[in-house]
Amino acid sequence: MAIEAWRQQLKLGEVSSRELVDQQLERIKEVDPTIHAFLDVTADRARAEADRIDEARAAGEELPPLAGVPFAIKDNLCTKGVPTTCSSRMLESFVPPYESTVTERLWKSGAVLIGKTNLDEFAMGSSTETSAFGATSNPWDISKVPGGSSGGSAAAVAAGECMAALGSDTGGSIRQPASFCGVVGLKPTYGRVSRWGLVAFASSLDQVGPFTSTVADAAEVLQAIAGFDQRDSTCLNVPVPNYISFLDKPLKGLRVGLIRECFEQDGLALEVKNSVLAASEKLQSLGVELIEVSCPRFNDGIATYYVIAPSEASANLARYDGVKYGYRCEEAESLASMTARSRAEGFGSEVQRRILIGTYALSAGYVDAYYKKAQQVRTLIRNDFDRAFKDVDVLLTPTSPTTAFEAGAHSDDPLSMYLSDLLTIPANLAGLPAISLPCGFDSSGLPIGVQLIANVLDEPRLLQVAHQYEKAASVMEDHPKSTFIP
Repeated sequence: MAIEAWRQQLKLGEVSSRELVDQQLERIKEVDPTIHAFLDVTADRARAEADRIDEARAAGEELPPLAGVPFAIKDNLCTKGVPTTCSSRMLESFVPPYESTVTERLWKSGAVLIGKTNLDEFAMGSSTETSAFGATSNPWDISKVPGGSSGGSAAAVAAGECMAALGSDTGGSIRQPASFCGVVGLKPTYGRVSRWGLVAFASSLDQVGPFTSTVADAAEVLQAIAGFDQRDSTCLNVPVPNYISFLDKPLKGLRVGLIRECFEQDGLALEVKNSVLAASEKLQSLGVELIEVSCPRFNDGIATYYVIAPSEASANLARYDGVKYGYRCEEAESLASMTARSRAEGFGSEVQRRILIGTYALSAGYVDAYYKKAQQVRTLIRNDFDRAFKDVDVLLTPTSPTTAFEAGAHSDDPLSMYLSDLLTIPANLAGLPAISLPCGFDSSGLPIGVQLIANVLDEPRLLQVAHQYEKAASVMEDHPKSTFIP
């Protein structure tokens, strides 16, 4: 159910907030043993919050915009009094004494916390298989992965376990699972949403954003969480527009660019390519002009990212030393031994791999050859986008080269796993807003996502184009969902 539809039902008295929360909790009880989207279900808190909303409504109080909407939160966002583990043994017992800015803003908007969702450990992965607490399955086919790292949030929305969820996107961790699970996933402009209270992976790339069932819902959630936060030095101090007001503006005269390099990938599945090109033609029928553009360094994004992100991760994760908080080994002969053993036992293999890569890239004698060079290429990638946006308003690409793959398919091949983010990473490197939404299905009935990318802080245009396409294409409404979990 979309948020607006729920709001109308609440207004008409057809259903109470408590009834909706009970329905969602029952749905979680029914399907989550199979999907494993949640690490922690906050049932008592959700019921109490719903009761307060119903009491306020009965008393005639004006309700905030997201009043009663059950939200799931990726478990790398701090929630006061509720465990925040990052799906890692390192933080298995961590209960934050403070609330992240984005969740604090959600609760002020009336949203109800229904639980914390599974993720790849410390958000490092593309399949939600590296979680220390078990993998998440794709609701469309439980033998497939839901994508990652925000796979739990995407799967929860797709399976109807919540109305919306928050995730984080460092190299595609919102958009790729949104594509795999057939939902809407939005990564805002870097700095548009506060990162305060988000457990850091790569600080120059991380951004928080929503998963929803519709583009309009994504706009509503962004409206609630966007804005300046003095606690985050990277947060942009610029006004937040009314995103909803842009959604229904006509598209006639807008220019949409198809990035040539994205459609020439060797690993791009033909069904994905054809579905995304059909989406571009649907936009053309709505009045946009299609223009082929070139971003010559687009495909260099993957190599650039896997130097910069691990480098920043190695610095950010140095704080987990077994001393102040987090996992500590039981016995050690010295402080150095305790730190080494705690990190070896507390971190999983993928996190250790990325720490080692990053530490090497930052080491004396190699920092110029790797980290500095990667930052230079990052600038070139951003320059390519700048040139493209002189000719077009929005860029269009596939979200992922393939649909959801089999669980375990890339477990022993990290490089093939990394390549699933090939088409999403450049937007992170350039700090651009991007959205993934369903555009079709493959022959196995698995969702295909189309990605739209806009210029810095041009979320209004991005959401406008996405919403108009969504309404015209009716992809999810027309699909029988024969493979969807009952």
